[in-house]
Amino acid sequence: MLVFKFGGASINSIERIKNTSKIINENAQQKILVVISAMGKTTNALEKIAQAYFENKKEEALLLFEQVKQNHLEVVKYLLIHNWKAAEDQLKDFFTEIEWMLHDKPVRAYDYYYDQIVCCGELFSTCIVAHYLAEQKVNVHWADVRDIFRTDNNFRDAVVDFEYTSAKIQDEILPFFNTHDIVLTQGFIGSTDENESTTLGREGSDYSAAIFANILNASGLTIWKDVPAVMNADPNKFTDAKNIAALNYTEVIEMAYYGAQVIHPKTIKPLQNKNIPLFVKSFLDTSLQGTVINNEKVKNLPPIIVLKNQQVLIYFKSKDFSFMEGKALGQLHKIFNAVKLQPNLTQNTAISFICCFDGHVEKTTEIATQASLLFDVEVERDLSLLTIRHYDNTTIEKLTKGKNIILEQRTAETLQAVCRN
Repeated sequence: MLVFKFGGASINSIERIKNTSKIINENAQQKILVVISAMGKTTNALEKIAQAYFENKKEEALLLFEQVKQNHLEVVKYLLIHNWKAAEDQLKDFFTEIEWMLHDKPVRAYDYYYDQIVCCGELFSTCIVAHYLAEQKVNVHWADVRDIFRTDNNFRDAVVDFEYTSAKIQDEILPFFNTHDIVLTQGFIGSTDENESTTLGREGSDYSAAIFANILNASGLTIWKDVPAVMNADPNKFTDAKNIAALNYTEVIEMAYYGAQVIHPKTIKPLQNKNIPLFVKSFLDTSLQGTVINNEKVKNLPPIIVLKNQQVLIYFKSKDFSFMEGKALGQLHKIFNAVKLQPNLTQNTAISFICCFDGHVEKTTEIATQASLLFDVEVERDLSLLTIRHYDNTTIEKLTKGKNIILEQRTAETLQAVCRN
């Protein structure tokens, strides 16, 4: 049993849908659970619809949704030959659910409506891909993951009920493999015990795939991306970025913690619990080696570089020269939790506490405003945060040349520096 996960970039055109289907078909001699995200920019478009609807701009929301509908219907028109009517009918059922809601006035919190609308991107895309696979004579079953993944009602960041979901996978998904080679479903979404759609938060599709891999005791999870492998730096920022052939679970969690756009830590845990290897492969060139992530020790890794721009440094200083500890730090963390923004780096002195945040203007302004009632506060914006794991002097000198380092921290493995450019 294998689990494959394809992101939105892998199906953002008719040619890429065909390519993704070819990859699935070529591996169909094994049983595969396939998780697929929303097509291309669909999630962004649905987010705009949710926002317009919540602001009582019904006509704008309906117009934006009409564009999303037509985009998907156009894909059906040019992709499918025999199954176009069945795909179109299924899509129209999904469309109707959203349109009924868009004609009502919002009476609940924004996050609730966000999930009801945004979850449909995955339903649309998997519907189309499943019908195309069937047309290619692939023995595929489409499943609505909302019938499988039970979550709480913390909309936009729902927590999966692992015990209930595990039983559903065993009782309802596993039997499909008795008669089908491929079970195709969605990532990122689930539902409450009242059948209200939920989303699982950042990198929810990868997490969904990892849960399936865990419960199905898969021999491996492959995440198909538009990059050749996990790299030691963002190739859009560093032209000399190198592919990494092998990593272990711990290293990936550390990389993600410092902001590397690799695999979210919550994806790793279900795999690590059963020692299931994770493969990161390129859907653009399946012959490339990619990266394997498992529990094996990895030596001689290159320096791993994470550069985050648009950072904000906030200085919190005691007003009465009392130590910055205990109660004072507790008050600050209470503010961070309320605003839903956590620091990327912190440093204590006797009477001050320094934090580096991602540059969300509204959130960092709110933190500074609330904290100023308790502390003297200074804010410095437009900084960068450089993190180097497995650093060496050559890499440090190269990446900090010409920069003014205003805060630096080091451990044996990792260097972090906040810089003025």
